[in-house]
Amino acid sequence: MSRAYLAFTEKGMALAHRLARALPGSVSRCGAGGVRLAEWTRTQFAQADALIFVGAVGIAVRAIAPHCKSKATDPAVVVLDECGRFAVPLLSGHLGGANDLARRIAALTGAEAVLTTATDVNGVFAADQWARRQGLLVPWPERILGVSSRLLAGETVSFWSRWPVAGPCPAGLNWGERDRADIVVDWTPPRPEALWLCPRTLRVGVGCRRGTSEEAVQTLFDQTMNGLGLPARAVGAVCSIDLKAEEPGLLAFAGALGLPLTVYSAGRLARVEGSVSPSSFVAQVTGVDNVCERAALAEGGVLLKSKTALDGVTLALAGTEPNLDWRERA
Repeated sequence: MSRAYLAFTEKGMALAHRLARALPGSVSRCGAGGVRLAEWTRTQFAQADALIFVGAVGIAVRAIAPHCKSKATDPAVVVLDECGRFAVPLLSGHLGGANDLARRIAALTGAEAVLTTATDVNGVFAADQWARRQGLLVPWPERILGVSSRLLAGETVSFWSRWPVAGPCPAGLNWGERDRADIVVDWTPPRPEALWLCPRTLRVGVGCRRGTSEEAVQTLFDQTMNGLGLPARAVGAVCSIDLKAEEPGLLAFAGALGLPLTVYSAGRLARVEGSVSPSSFVAQVTGVDNVCERAALAEGGVLLKSKTALDGVTLALAGTEPNLDWRERA
């Protein structure tokens, strides 16, 4: 999590630096000789995962108000008074991690974390908070409210996961059938009424000709993901052979997803187990009979989409199994 701290006084700056030593992030001061509040907020709201204001809640509220868009995309915002007595999560308490960040700040400073989200104050399971802690994406965040409302009303919610979940199941949840479950943990979309939690463990394997453009890779990627109904944010790795380590179009494609390009040697790819689509031409050029499928499967997992090709690009999609635990890990 990238963090940005903003303070307004010498005392606040001392506290911000103290926090930044434990929870690393940039530290700025607002005021004479420092940053301007509006400019700092605009920049950090777009770049950082979390904004921590060391000062008054009212200042933070006015600063972030023009930038708030969606619980699915807004960063976490926490306010801490300069005496370190109260840590108040203002925005993105669950999906953005502001509640957990407030708890960590409180533990470091001896402050009280002032949580106001209904599930937290009532001690009810929060599906979106659990999802974030498990590294799960919530593609349809509008479904969170329905699930939380039912749990808060004392109703039972059915749950299904493709993978086992360690620890005791939270109160209010019952394991059910996938086609009828209210919460589904899977790579593929459930029925539209369900809250979908998707692991961010998808791996895209790519092979391409020399000089292939970013647009060519992106077109095939979009076609593949849209065909499967999968969100791009569920991708955790873009992979290829080391011969493509400096391929500009492929590097740009991975960068657009916010990911590095992971490459493997031909020998490493040749040792990947599992059925792949061999090509004698690819073997002649690269030293291994298949690049995209082998690269996608290089760290294990299962193949979700076998090799598909378009305009000199080959692409495959695999998924590695997540490690899920009801005992929430912040």
